[in-house]
Amino acid sequence: MSFKLQSHNLVETEFREILYECRPCLDRSGRAVEGLFNAWIFLNNPRQYNSYTTAAVKEIILAFRQASNDRSVVAVVFTAVGDKAFCTGGNTKEYAEYYSGRPPEYKQYMRLFNYMITAILLCDKPVICRVNGMRIAGGQEIGMACDFTVSSDLAIFGQAGPRHGSAPDGGSTDFLHLFVGIERAMQSCVLCEMWSAYEAEHLGLITEAVPVLKVDGTLIRNPLIVTDQWINASGDRVYGKRKEGESLNAGKNLLSRGEINLKQLDDAVNDLCTKLLYLMPDCTSKTLNSLRKKKLEHWDRNQQSNRDWLSLNMMTEAKAGFRAFNEGPKDHREVDFIRLRQMLAEGHPWDDELLDAILPRS
Repeated sequence: MSFKLQSHNLVETEFREILYECRPCLDRSGRAVEGLFNAWIFLNNPRQYNSYTTAAVKEIILAFRQASNDRSVVAVVFTAVGDKAFCTGGNTKEYAEYYSGRPPEYKQYMRLFNYMITAILLCDKPVICRVNGMRIAGGQEIGMACDFTVSSDLAIFGQAGPRHGSAPDGGSTDFLHLFVGIERAMQSCVLCEMWSAYEAEHLGLITEAVPVLKVDGTLIRNPLIVTDQWINASGDRVYGKRKEGESLNAGKNLLSRGEINLKQLDDAVNDLCTKLLYLMPDCTSKTLNSLRKKKLEHWDRNQQSNRDWLSLNMMTEAKAGFRAFNEGPKDHREVDFIRLRQMLAEGHPWDDELLDAILPRS
């Protein structure tokens, strides 16, 4: 008996802020499989390091729902345009110029953000985060909501909340300790210390770090990583004791001479997608959802109260931090932390006088 398949999408969407592509699945021989696809969702704001605007968040929610409902989609790849950044979080220009000082507006925005995280966690298909560059702040949080992460080895991972006027309550305080343990989560969330892709892989935060830098036609690992072995300016691998700064200087030289080629990253992502192709779909979905419960237990318990606090914080530290990042000179985008603490210790209220005293000057 023939019948017409129902659409379970809420709306039919024309994506403008992001890119949405269905790419053919590849079998174990590398051949395209007829009628089966992987959905690739791209953040598309490379000039602002793929930070997401309010409009982009709406489209990401709809894109994940569309991929989840598409019967021909095997896996979802969540990534971004370019080779500098996967995502650096919310758009700080929009935060500073629109949401700062407007808690009710930011509260509505945070509901959309929460829906975005939940849309990833509830997707009926496996979700792979393809990290093409920095994964920072809210970018780290949407990345951790995914099931797997395959990364360029030039990427860095971390949080920026307490440094720029927020708390990483969009997922990191819920998820990060599940990956790396509580002490490492403290190091990242509180101190805002960054990890290289290889550190992230070693800690269990990501699945795989993939070399993407070519120097004189040869693919090499990230030359800025300092280990007991490194690559000198001639491209030779060197072992043993080195002078302070020698490895870093040679690495910077190699980086400047090289070109970034993401084919190796794409190959690794496609290999993972192929592994997922050769699994029972319902058993895979059930296994994913059983494992995702560990994230959802924390996320569902905390997302609403975190939303409430983050909105109110737009009147104080977030207002200062986002304005400092948006308005400050390129090499100085943080408030005067010492002056802030001094004024608060004196009982000074959060007002324009305090803001003027702590914001950076160009």
